[in-house]
Amino acid sequence: MFVRTSMTTNPFTISPDSTIPDAHEIMTKNNVKRLPVVKNGILVGVVSKEDIAQASPSKATSFSVGELTYLLARTKISQVMKKDPVTIGPDALLEEAAIVMRNNEVGFLPVVQNGRVVGIITESNIFDAFIDLLGFRDIGTRLTIEAEDMPGIMANLAGIFAEHGANITHIAVYRGSSGTSTVVVGTHSYNTDEIEKSIKSRGFNIIYKLQNK
Repeated sequence: MFVRTSMTTNPFTISPDSTIPDAHEIMTKNNVKRLPVVKNGILVGVVSKEDIAQASPSKATSFSVGELTYLLARTKISQVMKKDPVTIGPDALLEEAAIVMRNNEVGFLPVVQNGRVVGIITESNIFDAFIDLLGFRDIGTRLTIEAEDMPGIMANLAGIFAEHGANITHIAVYRGSSGTSTVVVGTHSYNTDEIEKSIKSRGFNIIYKLQNK
């Protein structure tokens, strides 16, 4: 799956010449935590709620409410934003986006094409894509099977489902360290009793079964 298939398009953005109250209003009104900072269509930074909080005077300050309001209204986003943010392209794989987020300890990436912001990708987008990829929400049955880690195993499992006229909708393999792998196979079928019998008769071990209706 690619970043473009899971990213949020037309994200809310803000100008570097805008002020902290402007950013706070956009974030609060639209329930977002971060904003790409864009000038003349080009990404120049990122500002978050944390950046705004750190730039705001402490509650213990001796400033009056009027003075605080004045200071915040005079503070431009260019003064508090993070410059040169980590970005990713729309044609990158979701796995690449996840690695970039993890390596840079960020939960948000502006998606940039030819210098212009075309979307954003967040941890929530990655989680949703992971759930969809594995079919956790799909109607049907998911069998978790323990199998030897050797050539031909996947073909054997696929053949069993084909013998019973069951279509495999999702599949994932988790390699172990003891010569075995855990294979998660999803199918739209509810009645998998005969499939399970065939799987066991071929020497596989079914360790978990989940059905969504």
